[in-house]
Amino acid sequence: MPSPGLTPRELFAAPKKFVGWITPSANTVVERITLGILRNFPEVSPHFSRTSVVGATDPFPLSYDFDDMLAAARLLGDANLEVVAWNGSKGGSLDFALDHELVARIERLTGAKSTTSTLAIDQVFREDGVRRFGLACPYVDSYRQRIVDTFGREGFECVAARNVGLADNYSFSQIPADTIVGMLRDVAKAKPQAIIAFCTNFPAAPVVAEMEEELGVPIYDTVAMAVWGALKLVAVDTRRAAAWGRVFER
Repeated sequence: MPSPGLTPRELFAAPKKFVGWITPSANTVVERITLGILRNFPEVSPHFSRTSVVGATDPFPLSYDFDDMLAAARLLGDANLEVVAWNGSKGGSLDFALDHELVARIERLTGAKSTTSTLAIDQVFREDGVRRFGLACPYVDSYRQRIVDTFGREGFECVAARNVGLADNYSFSQIPADTIVGMLRDVAKAKPQAIIAFCTNFPAAPVVAEMEEELGVPIYDTVAMAVWGALKLVAVDTRRAAAWGRVFER
């Protein structure tokens, strides 16, 4: 438990950094992982808003529903947060430029800083010189290939990929941890420089640290990366979250 010696009054007064995340509406993973990571960060106050992502059919297959996304961002902006981030992975299946546009529009609208899961991964890949990566995701083959192609256009080669074959957004959250572990072990056989667990309703974050130790390769989960990226924007020392993966030791 965080700060066990603090009284309820002290716990309420502890936050000095106020951070918001937009999450897909059918997602049951983002809040749980984010709150789990932040248990050791009483100075950070997390806030959430949702944008409509539900079922197996995306009514905006080639872009974001910017009206809905920015409505969610505006609600978070009402609280005068320091960061309003997108904890979603869609841009990584289309074009990184879409996430850069989203960040710019959120920042103009809210006055807060912003980032996304995909852009946080891109940052770490470029800082570390990663060019060969492995991919684990819950999607159908065609969507998995879109991710591979999108990262490829940015100069990142996918050397191994495993996917579950699901299409309904809610179903992604029901994938067992042992299934995810098996997928990570499979893609590690190709000796990638890093592995990404891609989808913010894919419950991979709880197994990242143990699998990094077993496989000897960094693993970047999209939910955890949006948390890491947001914490870096408010200059929080993330090493207290090292139990969630190596990236927090940066």
